[in-house]
Amino acid sequence: MALEAFTSYLELEKNYSAHTVKAYSKDIGDFQDYCKDHHHLEEIQNVNYSLIRSWIVLLVEQGVSNRSINRKLSSLKSYYKFLLKIGDIKHHPLAKHKALKSEKKIQVPFSEHEMAQVLNAIEYTLDFVGLRDKLIIELLYTTGIRRAELVNLKMTDINFSENTIKVLGKRHKERILPIIPGLMSTIASYLKERKSIPDVVDTDHLLLTTTGHKIYETLVYRVINKYLSKVSPKVKKSPHMLRHTFATHLLNHGADLNAVKELLGHSSLASTQVYTHSSIAKLKEVHATNHPRNKE
Repeated sequence: MALEAFTSYLELEKNYSAHTVKAYSKDIGDFQDYCKDHHHLEEIQNVNYSLIRSWIVLLVEQGVSNRSINRKLSSLKSYYKFLLKIGDIKHHPLAKHKALKSEKKIQVPFSEHEMAQVLNAIEYTLDFVGLRDKLIIELLYTTGIRRAELVNLKMTDINFSENTIKVLGKRHKERILPIIPGLMSTIASYLKERKSIPDVVDTDHLLLTTTGHKIYETLVYRVINKYLSKVSPKVKKSPHMLRHTFATHLLNHGADLNAVKELLGHSSLASTQVYTHSSIAKLKEVHATNHPRNKE
């Protein structure tokens, strides 16, 4: 019952996505299974830190990465914080826990040349599918929106007179993003072909499948992987990498970090700063090329 109340709290009060709520529930469920299988405990409300610590040791021995363990403990920490809030427990067992050290994965964005290749050098078919696929790539790269935000774009979100797009982000936060002329042209071409779909089911959604339903996240991933594989040898080709590329390219060209934060829809500057490592590399290159002391 406590877990059900917690998931309802995440959905209704915290406005977390169904995907995030499911991940939290799984992490907590994994700990419940551990307590039941190894310590014969049916309830986990009043466990102490030493028991949680023994679970951490087991996860490490099983080869689970520190990053994954930290995520599981973050879910557990939120759960106990909720139980403390509603008065089900008096002490938080993870109150003094410190996250395990984990290596920061540096994700290499696509280069400007690679993006120019995928948007200008590849010949997309001029039918519905070709124009839709190109629009998916352009939207992700030129606006930096998330995959879920892309999937849920509505026809009414496009403001043709203002050249803007309305995006509904995490926790139902809206933001208005500018649309560059090239993207607006692709949207117009796509909308003409969209009319060729005979039976549109999801009429209010912008991006559709050939059966007239709104696109889904797996389709977006396949589109990105298909076209970026033609121009880039990078292993990771995902919608999120285009968001990463969007932010990095803006910062490389001198965009203000706070402005990029607003465009990405981040709630804190710390979330945006993960994209600055590539920009620092660019600054080092500029510094090495132009500083007079480097020319002696």
